[in-house]
Amino acid sequence: MKNKNINFRPMILFMVLILTFLPALTLASCSASSQNGGPLIKNQSLQKITVVLDWVPNTNHTGIYVARDKGYYAEEGFEVEIIQPTEGGAADLIAADKGEFGISYQEQVTYARLANPPLPVKAVAAVIAHNTSGFASPVEKNIKTPKDFEGKKYGGWGSPVEEALIRALMEKSSADYSKVQIVNIGASDFITSVQKDVDFSWIFYGWDGIASEVKGFKINFLKLQDFDKNIDFYTPVIITSEKIIKDNPEMVKKFLKATSKGYNFAISSPEESALILVKNAELDRQIVLPSQKYLAAQYQADNPKWGIMNEELWQNFSKWMLDNNLIKQSFDYKNAYTNELLP
Repeated sequence: MKNKNINFRPMILFMVLILTFLPALTLASCSASSQNGGPLIKNQSLQKITVVLDWVPNTNHTGIYVARDKGYYAEEGFEVEIIQPTEGGAADLIAADKGEFGISYQEQVTYARLANPPLPVKAVAAVIAHNTSGFASPVEKNIKTPKDFEGKKYGGWGSPVEEALIRALMEKSSADYSKVQIVNIGASDFITSVQKDVDFSWIFYGWDGIASEVKGFKINFLKLQDFDKNIDFYTPVIITSEKIIKDNPEMVKKFLKATSKGYNFAISSPEESALILVKNAELDRQIVLPSQKYLAAQYQADNPKWGIMNEELWQNFSKWMLDNNLIKQSFDYKNAYTNELLP
């Protein structure tokens, strides 16, 4: 019996040590896993957050998909669902509490806040630091300036901003606006449309411009702010409701902290980010990769950090909209956006 007692003592001591340190080891393991974007502590509950896109998933949205895929949102305590908008767009859904955050545009935020009744949405981050859109056409159409719009057919989606942009640029170039024909082509593919139905269209270079390069389809591209600095506006932006900002500013800060990490990763690692987007959306990898590389230099551009919005851009475009009869009254642009919730 004496020998048996001696033999059991190391086993008992070992069991005591295991029972003492196992909870700490388990917790440390879960914590480390969480920090690396892996599974969080099993019993930790995550707050469900809905992000409403402005369109189908594309490289404008990559930072959001990266933040979800790599666990940045989970680290801040969120489970994020990404959905596509209804016909009304993201601003309507956010104002109606159908989502916490949305992807919108400076002009949409302007219209929303001037609506009757106003939609209390606010921009909290610029996805891209400067406007990367413009009018594009096949090189054989020989459209190199707004003056060349004369006698041509423009294909758009029926927005009053399109007509105002074409008119303003043509008038600035001493061109006759009455000589351009404007037709609605909806969501038709750019390359297909300018080969069959129209002469030029309004595109984001980071998507349709890159797609044209990949497919060897040569285009002329007229970047908007190259002709008028006042139309360098924010497109797209991340929005939320004023109610959420007032009631739960810390939640907004945490969301933007994780989202900022996602976009900063997309800036530094465009190839891996492109693969994450392709994994989460049915997109052409051959276009996504070069598009991602292009936008990696555009997300932050000359700003000190990702997401910052410049008052001058809000002021200039608000005045431009007023001068071009897109809005009927002066716009309080200072309350339409904030940088204060960014990390």
